[in-house]
Amino acid sequence: MPELGPKSVDELVEKLREHKYIIDRANATPVFLAMRLQKPLLIEGPPGCGKTEIAKTVANSFGFELIRLQCYEGLDYSHAVYEWDYPRQLLEIKLQQEGGSKKNDEVRHTIYSENFLLERPLLKSIRTQNRTVLLVDEIDRADPEFEGFLLEFLSEYQVTIPELGTIKAESIPYVFITSNKTRDLSDAVKRRCLYLSLTYPSIDREVEILKKRVLDVPENLALQASQLVAKVRQDDELIRKPGTAETIDLVSSAMALGASSLTPEVLQKTAGAILKDEGDLARFLSSLL
Repeated sequence: MPELGPKSVDELVEKLREHKYIIDRANATPVFLAMRLQKPLLIEGPPGCGKTEIAKTVANSFGFELIRLQCYEGLDYSHAVYEWDYPRQLLEIKLQQEGGSKKNDEVRHTIYSENFLLERPLLKSIRTQNRTVLLVDEIDRADPEFEGFLLEFLSEYQVTIPELGTIKAESIPYVFITSNKTRDLSDAVKRRCLYLSLTYPSIDREVEILKKRVLDVPENLALQASQLVAKVRQDDELIRKPGTAETIDLVSSAMALGASSLTPEVLQKTAGAILKDEGDLARFLSSLL
């Protein structure tokens, strides 16, 4: 298994396909270059277009550990990089005070050591001896200030812990950063990354995905579902447009009901697989009447 991952774009495309992720050469090329150049890859696109799955499938395809940092509002340095095990530190201080065998400086040196360090995703990804895949998922959900924490990591693959100093990567991870484009990211983050923009797959590509991901799916059902979801996505009034995962759910739901086509009756029962907002669902169902 190659330490640097795929040796060519074609090998990457084939490896991902073997693990049921369908990608064309145009989209696979930035992924390949990011891996070969050991540069972070920023992947932007609407929810459900396969951004997160790229990182997960790369990890599975090449046998790398996947380390995931799910971003959210309020995410801070301690939850992303490291923090100290405060309960154990307090217990250690109490034990040292009761024993009276160490001075304050010695106690401080003891409690701020590796034994009391809790690794969070960013630190863990660079302290693992074997290469890993680091997924920084939905970075646009985090506060803009969080991006500043990432700059040292993205530039040098290192983090600084005041009590321990600078920790450099033992093995540089493959870094995938995803964004749903709910806000613009800083130029500083973008400059440190290669870039891939994803959109929803074409009807033909989604049919191919369904045939890979849903066992024994009838060709006609896969085509009907892909055409239907493509049409639904064109509705700009939707609160949330369905992604490929929802198309898979729609087909799987229909098959679970014993249906081989998406009749209005079947859609009445399965529309909740693709539409997850009450208003969207009601409007869609009324169009079937």
